[in-house]
Amino acid sequence: MTAMQIVLGLVLGATTWSFAEYTIHRFLGHDQRFRPNPFAKEHIRHHVEGDYFAPTWTKAAAALVILGVVTAPAVWIAGLFPGLAYATGFAGFYLFYELLHRLEHIHAGFGFYGRWARRHHFYHHFVDARYNHGVTSPIWDLVFRTYRTTDKITVPRRLMMPWLGDLENGVKPELADSYQLKAKRVRKSPVQRAA
Repeated sequence: MTAMQIVLGLVLGATTWSFAEYTIHRFLGHDQRFRPNPFAKEHIRHHVEGDYFAPTWTKAAAALVILGVVTAPAVWIAGLFPGLAYATGFAGFYLFYELLHRLEHIHAGFGFYGRWARRHHFYHHFVDARYNHGVTSPIWDLVFRTYRTTDKITVPRRLMMPWLGDLENGVKPELADSYQLKAKRVRKSPVQRAA
């Protein structure tokens, strides 16, 4: 066993989670052929409410189940330490995904990657849910041709995140190049509608 095998195990585990993240999100979350399922129920609620996330205890339980399911076959195939490294990379990247996804909704973003990840994810949320299924990476969206980008993300007023601004003043000036609020609907009076 070498350090290289452990590093390779960690990288392969993280890459496998990245693929699982994409496929779970795209197919269990958005493909009607795979509904109903527990993930879709939570995911649809997240899209509708925006700031809804499944309880942390369910995420922690999922991480333990994932670790349990992945570890035994990985150790059997690769050996003890490389298998444990693979399982650790897989579960660790899952936890990174959960953290990043929550931060995208509650914080404006740190650095280039943080700002990119939010725009990528919010394209999926607010522009077209058929695209940008990868939360942590665009790799699988590029491979499967579901990657899209846009100059400006239009956010519905009812789903505006607090870090983006407020309904009275709109989007913060430093974020206005990337985001805008959906225009207010002007309701016509019965007299205006009849005219």
